[in-house]
Amino acid sequence: MRAIALVAGAVFRESVRDRVPLGMAIFAALLMAVSFLIGQLTAGQDMKIIKDLGLAALSVFGLLIAVFIGIGLVSKEVERKSIYSLITKPITREQFILGKYAGLVFTLATNLSLMTLAYYAVLFYMNAMTPEATRQTWPAPAMDPRLLIAVGLILAELMIVTAVALFFSTFSSPLLSTILTLGLWTAGHFNEDLRHFERVIDSPIAGLLAKALYYVLPNLAPFDVKSEVVYAMPITSTHVIFTLGYAALYISILLLGAIAIFRRRDFK
Repeated sequence: MRAIALVAGAVFRESVRDRVPLGMAIFAALLMAVSFLIGQLTAGQDMKIIKDLGLAALSVFGLLIAVFIGIGLVSKEVERKSIYSLITKPITREQFILGKYAGLVFTLATNLSLMTLAYYAVLFYMNAMTPEATRQTWPAPAMDPRLLIAVGLILAELMIVTAVALFFSTFSSPLLSTILTLGLWTAGHFNEDLRHFERVIDSPIAGLLAKALYYVLPNLAPFDVKSEVVYAMPITSTHVIFTLGYAALYISILLLGAIAIFRRRDFK
């Protein structure tokens, strides 16, 4: 565990030095502030717009951090030749992969926390500046604690994306890893359509292929609860628990695959 913690700490420190996550967090905070101005132009819909755009900003900028840092976790070490010194130290390849993943997840969680604080600051200001009569018309309070459920599921989704990026980075180039990761992220949000694809086509083979892809590709749709939070629709604890359990299982499979591939790589 100590070796994993050391690698994770090195990843976090390097990410902070790169200032990329911090820059994205600041940009996301500015976007949330802009959403407040946009909301002012839409009478009666301002709070819904602010909440929706704020959660979307958290998701998108978290995705950028996960992808553009995650794909370089392994490939950067190989390009710098620093992998040779790392694998000769008392750090196993399994610890190296797990440490890299843990470091980026910690980086993601830190930046997501900063963006969430900025998000709540905008909501707090909006709540303070809005008359009581108008606040009564909102479907949910401005500082709705359920927003944290949406943020938590966004983090879980980004943890899957990070594992996907790390998996691809163990055997492919940064460019290809980026394309594959973004492709899987996009497909993951439309994965539910593959489940019933055979109903809209006449080819049984294509239907079986679509169903196979449904079980192989990550299903990211359950992690998106922005509409439920914004419009005060119910989010059951069963949905949250099963979604988090699915994330844990999928991440475990990806990390095991990444470890198996990385263990067989020859760096001589």
